[in-house]
Amino acid sequence: MRTATLWAALATGLLSMLLLGDGIAVNLLVVAVPATLAVYFAGVRAGRRPRAWSLVWGAGGLALLVVPSVRAAEWPSFLAVVTALAAGSLALHGGRTWPAVLLGPLGVFTAVVTGPAWAWQGLRERAGGDRSRVGPVLRSLAVAAGLLLVFGVLFAQADAAFADLLGALVPDVSTEDGPWRILLLMLGLVGTLAAARTAAAPTRWDRVPVPAGRARGRAEWALPLIGLIVLFAAFNTVQLAVLFGGYDAVLAETGLTYAEYARQGFWQLLTATLLTLAVIVVALRWAPRTRPGDRTLVRAVLGTLCALALVVVASAVRRMDMYVDAYGLTRLRISVVAMELWLGLVIVLIMAAGVWGARLLPRAVAASALAAVLAFGFVSPDELIAERNVERYETTGRFDLEYARGLSADAVPVLDRLEEPLRSCALRDIDAELDEERDTPWYATSLGEAEARRLLEERPVAPEVREPTSGPTCGEPEWEPEPFLR
Repeated sequence: MRTATLWAALATGLLSMLLLGDGIAVNLLVVAVPATLAVYFAGVRAGRRPRAWSLVWGAGGLALLVVPSVRAAEWPSFLAVVTALAAGSLALHGGRTWPAVLLGPLGVFTAVVTGPAWAWQGLRERAGGDRSRVGPVLRSLAVAAGLLLVFGVLFAQADAAFADLLGALVPDVSTEDGPWRILLLMLGLVGTLAAARTAAAPTRWDRVPVPAGRARGRAEWALPLIGLIVLFAAFNTVQLAVLFGGYDAVLAETGLTYAEYARQGFWQLLTATLLTLAVIVVALRWAPRTRPGDRTLVRAVLGTLCALALVVVASAVRRMDMYVDAYGLTRLRISVVAMELWLGLVIVLIMAAGVWGARLLPRAVAASALAAVLAFGFVSPDELIAERNVERYETTGRFDLEYARGLSADAVPVLDRLEEPLRSCALRDIDAELDEERDTPWYATSLGEAEARRLLEERPVAPEVREPTSGPTCGEPEWEPEPFLR
């Protein structure tokens, strides 16, 4: 272990304690810098060199950490951070097979226990195996911290300008959140040591044996799939008529309303897409591919099934679009549509693997998931939800005010376009939340929150809406509360 690895891990722990206690934004990237350096130093010391795909996973993970700094909504930021951790773990382990891609994101957690022990062994080796030489190093760090604290307080009390500068640079750490800060210190330190330990000696998930499936006869595996293809074709014939505008005839025959028809089948079609992927995986294990004729048959049958599955994906997305037209867009609705679109992309990748080979398929699927989460965070889901619902209000006069109040500050630029008093009614709760978080440090404030504050300062929420004196003051337009996908 290099000394630089230990210092970088310690710096990560201290920055986590000082910066992450007030929330996450650009501070997450600041903390990631020494953690990345610790990983790099540990890998170089062990004789490892970063490969192309490891750089892809690492760069993708760092890009995902940018999402909390630009978006105020917590749910896409949480998804981005979790995916960034998975991408970072995959970068440390490498690998190109399905076990490596599926288990690699979890592999770094196995080093949570061995990482600190590895670091302690490194400390003893740096001290020449003598525990008595480790103590002076730790004491010197404590003395340095004490001197900085004492003289920093004295200089801050002696000069107001220096106190302002110090207050802007140094986080305000109180005794009340002391346990929380200590926990952040331990998480940053132990997490970085676990990552560095993994970089020095990763688990080789590529070596996990995967037993090959026993090839079946043509009739045994192909006949069920051909029957499934016929069923898909019959279903998609009806769906194509609907997709190209045959709503009136379909609704007249079924007796359903526009929204009921859309709601009726979305979840079933989403489940059908997932089951289709499972069927393809099982068929690939059973299908014989030793002769050219067998390989041609496999490509023809599974390629046809994939093509028909794409029509199912399009039908599911169209149904949700119909339902959004009737009842508006919500977080769950936009999430499941994004999931369905990604499943469609996976099917396209499987079709491409059938033509050019499946060697890159595991990493391509993982890269598509990373890119999908990154795009989902940067497009600002809350802003899209507000945009769609405001457009619906301008067209139909219906607006789900209760749901709009629960959106994040990312929705403020769109909700700001509403006329009064609806604008103030929609922005009241967001404005109150931003007012409560006004003392949040700059490094824990996202660009979305900063933009929302600027707009609300230019056009404040109406006083009678902010603090109603008696009775309801928000005249709510007509809207239809409904439980589906809320």
